[in-house]
Amino acid sequence: MAQFFKAKPNKSKQTFAKQQFEIDHLDHLGAGVANHQGKVVFVAGALPGELVSAQIVEQKKRHAKAKLLKVLQPSEHRITSSCQYYGKCGGCDLQHLTIDKQREYKQASLVTLVEKMGKTQARQIVPALAGEPWQYRRRARLATNYDRDTKQISLGFRALASANVVNIAQCPVLEAELSALIAPLNQCLNQLAGKRTLGHVELIRVESGIFVVVRITQTLSATDIERLTVFETEYQVSLQLLGDHGQMTGLTQQELQPCYTLDDGSQLSFSAGNFIQVNGVMNRKMINQAIEWLDVKAGDRVLDLFCGVGNFTIPIAKTGAEVVGVEGVVEMVEQAKLNARQSGVADTPFYHADLSADISEQPWLGHIDKLLLDPARAGAFESLQWLKKMKPKSVVYISCNPVTLARDCEPLIKQGYQLSKLGLIDMFPQTHHIEAMALFELAK
Repeated sequence: MAQFFKAKPNKSKQTFAKQQFEIDHLDHLGAGVANHQGKVVFVAGALPGELVSAQIVEQKKRHAKAKLLKVLQPSEHRITSSCQYYGKCGGCDLQHLTIDKQREYKQASLVTLVEKMGKTQARQIVPALAGEPWQYRRRARLATNYDRDTKQISLGFRALASANVVNIAQCPVLEAELSALIAPLNQCLNQLAGKRTLGHVELIRVESGIFVVVRITQTLSATDIERLTVFETEYQVSLQLLGDHGQMTGLTQQELQPCYTLDDGSQLSFSAGNFIQVNGVMNRKMINQAIEWLDVKAGDRVLDLFCGVGNFTIPIAKTGAEVVGVEGVVEMVEQAKLNARQSGVADTPFYHADLSADISEQPWLGHIDKLLLDPARAGAFESLQWLKKMKPKSVVYISCNPVTLARDCEPLIKQGYQLSKLGLIDMFPQTHHIEAMALFELAK
């Protein structure tokens, strides 16, 4: 008798009836965690102490994910979000929790990750660096989406776990002047004949002015350029077009370059493609704390890896220390050199290097007194393999990913360092994102 193949049901994609879950704590991504029938269940949007109704949407061997349906017994720390797009926009996912509890949760998550994954404990947990909970972002990238039926584009942020764009008129975490630009800019872009060829839009507000960068995939018509120029003049912004190959074109001949100011008076220029911290107030606090933790003194030899446009390097140089900055993006290295000249520390050397590769033959690698690391989310694991050649007495590690920070504790601990201080940097209030600063010191 012939046999026919019959696919087994995919248990991970099965849907289940709604169930009740008691939430114990939050994970490091901000989801509520429940223990249910011997399995860990993650419920995004739920808070510790709550009884919720939820539906399993993804089933794995040891854990499951559930969609929150209703909060049956709310936490005393649950609040109603003031943002009209909360629950639709995928950006700020902790607005249902009071700001003090947000920071308490983030600090606890950071400590737990370092202890469990990093297998070490900090000698001192320092109070979180914190600023304003709203209107703190000086930079944001908005997505666009063209609807063929309505012939209109949406301007806003991506929906949660979706490519769809939530059309917004304002955003409460943006600085007020940037938020106020969204609605009129949306209207302007929808008047362009070439609107279907637009990509993302970047809004930047720094001390040198307000900048609007529009990504274009095709050359705009003269009429469209004129409409954008009118917008630029009316709203007193510098509007620039970003082409396919990264070239930036200003609408007027008097093109300005964005720059931001630090507490020591340094003005650091950058281009729209360069990374800078989106929270200016927290960036200044972070720099000051890093210099304090490193205990930088005149004559110290300091190495700043992943230095960007000189965000830490230049303030350290101004203390009288001998500092070297290293960065993996060529354009940012050149910008850092220019910033050093403009800030009065022109002799500060900057180098380009792939810090995920073998750096053993780099001319700047050698004995130093102090090391500062500010890597991207991937962390600094490869760079830390060369600690024996550097032999710094202390290392300040600034992290935008607590998981890789915890992982990177291992090579530091193995080479004789101890975690002296650890603390949260609340760079992104209303979100689960955890940034941190850690001080490692060579054990005596």
